[in-house]
Amino acid sequence: MSAAENAVRPAPRRVRPFEKTRTKTPLWQRLWLKRDISPTRPEYDAMVNELWNGDARMDELLEWMYSYGHRESRLLFNKAMESGIDSVPDAPEPLKAFFRYVEKRPAWVDQELLDEGVRFMHRTALAAPYVLRDLGLMGGYMLSGFNQTLVLTGALNRGASARIAETGKWWIDCTEINGMRRGGPGYKSTLHVRLVHALVRRNLQQRPDWDSTEWGIPVSQVDMIATYLAFCVVTLGGLRLLGIPVTPRESKAMMHFWNYTCWLMGVDEKWLCFTEGEGVVRLYHTLMTQSRTNDTSRELAAALAREPLDRHFDNLESLRRQLAYHQHLSVSRYFLGKDKMAMLGLPTNELPWFPLLTMMPRFAGYAGQRLLPVLRKGQEARGRKAQVDALASMFGEREQSIIKPGENHPAHT
Repeated sequence: MSAAENAVRPAPRRVRPFEKTRTKTPLWQRLWLKRDISPTRPEYDAMVNELWNGDARMDELLEWMYSYGHRESRLLFNKAMESGIDSVPDAPEPLKAFFRYVEKRPAWVDQELLDEGVRFMHRTALAAPYVLRDLGLMGGYMLSGFNQTLVLTGALNRGASARIAETGKWWIDCTEINGMRRGGPGYKSTLHVRLVHALVRRNLQQRPDWDSTEWGIPVSQVDMIATYLAFCVVTLGGLRLLGIPVTPRESKAMMHFWNYTCWLMGVDEKWLCFTEGEGVVRLYHTLMTQSRTNDTSRELAAALAREPLDRHFDNLESLRRQLAYHQHLSVSRYFLGKDKMAMLGLPTNELPWFPLLTMMPRFAGYAGQRLLPVLRKGQEARGRKAQVDALASMFGEREQSIIKPGENHPAHT
């Protein structure tokens, strides 16, 4: 690496000063992590520098696509994504180099662990989606450094229902059996989203309302790392709090699955975490780059809170929409607490009734699978059906698809 690449660039204003990242690590956490959770100065500098880095491979490919002709190059990209680069006759070298890279799995990928991670997520039924939505996403809005890109894309403050559904579709695609094999639904959806992120990154930086001295670059490595860790580290912690006692093997499989999925999404391999403890430390280091709650936090939180009121049900639709609305608010209340709900402008009188009512039945069902493994297959099937049905309620009669940016979206071409 050159001296220029090693140089620390000026920190965007959204970053907390190094001195304010110091925190007291509880003894139990220090024993688990075998270190303090606060970053060292080199760790701090390295993470802050990633606010200026995007996804080099996809960004370079996108520049070639524009020079080649976006329509023609997009057709070639889609063909390679669907059927492999060998299906593209006389593939241009930039396209070939990108797909040769993503089609060759890293040596550390273990298919058995990927499969175990998928089966575990199926067994969690709706618990994992609840954690991702009501803790990971809702809680993430408090740290407004992430929010500017979302606001400028209109992804969640305008048309929140469609955008949440599209994210859910990506998650479902990835967690299909064999979904992440080449040509599988998760593989294709992930590469599609990776290209959309590159388009957002390229086009937002050209807009006058994007202030790089405040935010760094859109969809930076830091943003991608924090999002990746929400799918594994945050989810694992939240599942335990909802009554699912995660085993060390399940934790390892979950971390492994999202390592590969988010490597394919464009997270630099040096930032991947192969243990949950390592991921907890890295998550804290990403959060120190974030500004505190502001108006964008409340705008996005309100849109996400209202999303269940647009869902589609076969019967008792109005009643079930209201029930879903209060269920999700109660889960956020359970994880975030009254004070953080107030900071996000959410109702503070919502009690954490839903997680508390379902915790013991969930724990008992999971313990039963431990005692009688024969029950596990049935739970995997039931859990997956619940996940698929929840996604269907978000789309209704609309086609279930991944994001297709409209003309007002910065990824529109």
